[in-house]
Amino acid sequence: MRSYIDLNCDMGESFGAWQLGNDEALMDWVSSVNIACGFHAGDPSVIRATVQMAIKKGVAIGAHPSFPDLQGFGRREIRMSDDEIFDIVLYQVSAVKGICDAFGAKLHHVKPHGALYNQAAKNPSVALAIAAAVKSIDKNLVLVGLSGSCIIKEARELGLKTASEAFADRTYRMDGSLTPRSHPNALIKDAKTAIAQVLQMIREQSVTTIEGEKLQIDVDTICIHGDSPNALEFAKAINQELNRQGIEVRPV
Repeated sequence: MRSYIDLNCDMGESFGAWQLGNDEALMDWVSSVNIACGFHAGDPSVIRATVQMAIKKGVAIGAHPSFPDLQGFGRREIRMSDDEIFDIVLYQVSAVKGICDAFGAKLHHVKPHGALYNQAAKNPSVALAIAAAVKSIDKNLVLVGLSGSCIIKEARELGLKTASEAFADRTYRMDGSLTPRSHPNALIKDAKTAIAQVLQMIREQSVTTIEGEKLQIDVDTICIHGDSPNALEFAKAINQELNRQGIEVRPV
C-alpha cells in the first residue's frame, strides 16, 4: 500500500461577477490545485488571486487548460486540429505560468479540463499535442491525466513526468473511462462512498466499476471536483481519514 497520495482540486473557476467554489477553504484539505486558465472559467483577476492564495496555503500550483468554451464550462467537445490544440494549451499554460513567475511561485503541473481531458484520454494525437505544448513550456512540468490513458503514454514517451489520476467523486466503467455525466450514477454524492473508493484505490490500486467488477488502476493523484456542492465536505473527510490511516497527503 502507498504511504502517501496527492489530493488535487480544480479551482479558480469563477469569472467576473460569477462565483463558483469555495477555493480558500478547500485549499486547507488538498495538496495540489488546478487553476482554470480563462477558456472554460477564470479570468486574469481570478487567476492572480488563486495563485496568491495557493502560495499562502502552500499547495502545488497547476494549470487547467480547456477547449475555448465558457458557455459550456469546457465540457463540450470541439473539433480542432492538433496544431490548434497545441496552441490553446501553450497559450493557457503560459498565462498561468507568467502569473506564477510574477509572484515568485513555481508552476508544478498541468491537467487538461473537461472535454479536452476526455479526448486526451482516448485520442493519441490530442494527447501528443497537449504533451508537446507542455514540454515546450517547461520539460519539468508534471502532466496529469486519466490513469491508463493515452495522455499518460504519450507524455512518458516525450520524457515528461506524469501523474496518473483517479477520482474520488466519479464512478468508472470497465474500460477505465469515467461514467459520462449524463448517466444517473456518474457522480458519487456521499462522503462515505467517496472515502471507501479512495481507500480502495490507494490500498489495492483498483476501483469497483458500475458493472460491479474490480478494475486495476495506477494512482498517483486523486481529484475532488471543486465545482461539486459536496467538494469541501469530501475534501475534509477524505484528508482526515487518510491521516487516520497513516497515509500522507502531499504533492506528486
